[in-house]
Amino acid sequence: MLGADEFISSPPRKTVRFGGTLTEILLKYEKGDTTDFELLKHQLSDPDIKDAQIINWLHEFRASVAYLTKELEQLVKILLKLPWLRRSREVVEEYLGFLGNLVSAQTVHLRPCLQMIVSQFVPPRITIREDDVDISDSDDDDENVSENFNTCHRALQTVAGYVPSTPQFLMPILVEFFPFINKSERTLECYVHNLLRVTVYLPTLRLQILELIIEKLLKLDVSTPQQDIEDAEEAANNSASEEKSTEEGLFDMEEDEDRKGNKAVSPSIERMAHPLAERLDILMTILFSYIKDVCHVDGKLDISNTKDLYRDLVSVFDKLILPTHASCHVQYFMFYICSFKLGLAEAFLDHLWKKLQDPNNPSVIRQAAGSYIGSFLARAKFIPIVTVKACLDLLVNWLHKYIDNQDTGANAYCDVALHGPFYSTCQAVFYTLIFRHKQLLDGNLRKGLSYLQSLNFERIVMCQLNPLKICIPSVVNLFAAITRKYQLVFCYTIIERNNRQFIPVVRSGTGGDLVQTCTNPLDSFFPFDPYILKRSKKTIDPMYQFWEELSAEDLENLKKPIKKGTSEDEDDDFLKGETPQNDGVVEITPNSYESNTRSPVSSIGSPADCYVPFPL
Repeated sequence: MLGADEFISSPPRKTVRFGGTLTEILLKYEKGDTTDFELLKHQLSDPDIKDAQIINWLHEFRASVAYLTKELEQLVKILLKLPWLRRSREVVEEYLGFLGNLVSAQTVHLRPCLQMIVSQFVPPRITIREDDVDISDSDDDDENVSENFNTCHRALQTVAGYVPSTPQFLMPILVEFFPFINKSERTLECYVHNLLRVTVYLPTLRLQILELIIEKLLKLDVSTPQQDIEDAEEAANNSASEEKSTEEGLFDMEEDEDRKGNKAVSPSIERMAHPLAERLDILMTILFSYIKDVCHVDGKLDISNTKDLYRDLVSVFDKLILPTHASCHVQYFMFYICSFKLGLAEAFLDHLWKKLQDPNNPSVIRQAAGSYIGSFLARAKFIPIVTVKACLDLLVNWLHKYIDNQDTGANAYCDVALHGPFYSTCQAVFYTLIFRHKQLLDGNLRKGLSYLQSLNFERIVMCQLNPLKICIPSVVNLFAAITRKYQLVFCYTIIERNNRQFIPVVRSGTGGDLVQTCTNPLDSFFPFDPYILKRSKKTIDPMYQFWEELSAEDLENLKKPIKKGTSEDEDDDFLKGETPQNDGVVEITPNSYESNTRSPVSSIGSPADCYVPFPL
């Protein structure tokens, strides 16, 4: 005999049900007798339905799936709403068996079954009510949420095993159920994670799923400009400092020291102050982890898997990223996968190069390709100087051929609309030289100078198309300083003439007339400017070349040209590495980002709009 407590906690040995067998109920329903059918629906909809009842009903339904035609769609919907996931193992196994029998016998119910499974890709929600008012709508901290997701994927695999056409029905449902970006971080995180898990056992959907995820990430990215993120972080830091100073006033010095010594790192340090940036940071972390897991098997790079994923990501890049102006972070999935193997980085550069030089591509795409080439060559630590030189040779040769074709024609004048790809390529070359000139000259100064002289920058700068007038001033000024130092070309006369020719734009507004000067007529941007999302930046930082701000000494050095009559001794000093470390522009050190974040100017990640005085 069971004790009183044991009896209450034990499940019922028998279940009570009314209406006869399922087959009898369905046959009566076909003849017009709906009494037992309505009773059946009521029993299945009971929120207090027991596990044993569910198992009994599912067992009968599995044997009667032939009767569950389109006419009984309402009954099937009730079955699909059964709370089966958070039940005993027996209920889960019986339900999975039922799903397999249902979709194999009645494919008309495939879509509702898939919708039910995908709807479980996000954690359940709990709503706390107080005085009939919803005061909370937070994620349910269900310990079994991970196990429930595993079961959902088992269910999806079961259905796909019975119905080969599952992927084509599934994809529109995955799009339809994607949460809005204002949903909680946890909801978005779980859904994206589950979508990526689907690609493992339904590989035919990988490209479409990656495209869906990256499209959503891109919307988040362009909705959160870098300046907005930085402003939010600054406001949060100021607020935290004020709270800390107020708090410190309540304690004496000894207590305050104790608190500092025992203080644990707050998890809020890794949180982004901007809510959309926080969502983007979490999702980018998941995407990076997915890329790493797919490309590595047992800790080693799998070349075949990596190449396949690279092709999918390049396809998504071409369709979504390249035509999108001024996205800040999402494009780094290409930066990351290219870091795995030099061949991938070179393939990506070759891909961009083909986009740039193809006259059949729209000008805006060609200009974007130029921006990506320059930014990638400048910022990717994993690209060796040999590859940088090969790319510079391609770009510069193309520029010279372009000048050959245009210099004597009717269009041989400065016009962004006519020559956008040319100016974008010029800026890519200038930008790359600013970041890489030290490495290009390293080892053998004379050999390096000879190589740079062979590029014939003077012809590019002096041509009728006048690229110095169109490129961003910060890039032009630093390029001019570096090329003057090494006596490659003297740009300042042209810069002065261009400055005199700039026509201010007068715009009328409520506050009076505003005079503006267009400093970026190319409307260009640097796609691989510093990555500022706190969690996911840890993946990018080790392979990223940061910009080191120019000190007063650096600026002074740039004003001192290298004399052509450099002696052998001076050359030897250079070879021995005895030149000052900051004699150039770029300093590649692990902590150079710290100085970057302290400057509001350099935080945009491009060279500061510094002004190197014209030589007298």
